[in-house]
Amino acid sequence: MKRSIIFLAVLLLSVGVAVLWWKNGGRAQNPADKNSQIFVVARGDGVREIANNLKIKGLIKDPVIFFLQTKRLGLDRDLEAGDFRLSPSMSLYDIIQNLTHGTLDIWVTIPEGIRAEEIASILKRDIPSYKPDWRETLATREGYLFPDTYLIPRDADLNLVMSLLTNNFANKYNGVNAEKTGLSQKEIVTIASLVEREAKFAQDRPLVASVILNRLDLGMKLDIDATVQYALGYAPDEKRWWKKDLTIDDLNIKSPYNTYKNPGLPPSPISNPGLSSIMAVINPSKTNYLFYISDKSGHLHFAKTIEEHNANIQKYGL
Repeated sequence: MKRSIIFLAVLLLSVGVAVLWWKNGGRAQNPADKNSQIFVVARGDGVREIANNLKIKGLIKDPVIFFLQTKRLGLDRDLEAGDFRLSPSMSLYDIIQNLTHGTLDIWVTIPEGIRAEEIASILKRDIPSYKPDWRETLATREGYLFPDTYLIPRDADLNLVMSLLTNNFANKYNGVNAEKTGLSQKEIVTIASLVEREAKFAQDRPLVASVILNRLDLGMKLDIDATVQYALGYAPDEKRWWKKDLTIDDLNIKSPYNTYKNPGLPPSPISNPGLSSIMAVINPSKTNYLFYISDKSGHLHFAKTIEEHNANIQKYGL
């Protein structure tokens, strides 16, 4: 009987301690501290990482309770990436609610090699202040909208977005030794935009750059599918930009961007290249290659002569 009473007392004490721990963990870290601070949730941060960072910043009492509460409320998958204005005087529940819909800035990722209209679609999806006229203005800076992950204010206007992307491009470009090429910035970025669309794998990019430069030196047409895809624009049948299955009629499209019909470079970049493609143009492979084809896996195979090129076509089943 004594043992039962002792066991029951210990059990009740443990439950009481647990209840106090739970209630205390849900209270504000410091109700008297009304000062707010900006708390950043990086894209990809998990619940545990967010909880630990909140504790380090002095915004919550217990990261374990934060973790358990978000799970209990079913909000663990609703936590957003971005900037949040939080205060130690906020309860745990209020902090969780803020982290699910109170972001000041939004993380936006611009992938390498997409065109301005695709960037506009990403901004339309992610930025509440987006307006339809952004699309046309972004297109005027094709090639210079640097692909990267940005923290953009949810109320940003177009000027701010353009500045973020183009200033990032300028900073990256100014860090490379482009002068040694003898090419203008526009030429480098235009070639890089072709390389970005043509080379799926990083090791192929300097080789594709060498083919383009070799052909330009010889006055050969570039015959690059990506320029035709750019000229065609959105393919409604495929519901995508960059039409996949080009026809003979497509290759004959009348456009200054069609490098099957016009010698030299297209008038301007056809995509927004990343630093790897820009560097491939600045430091191309030294080759005599004039041709390449892609196999089914996206790897490229290069040739110096039309005979070698035709052999590659036979070998890789193009």
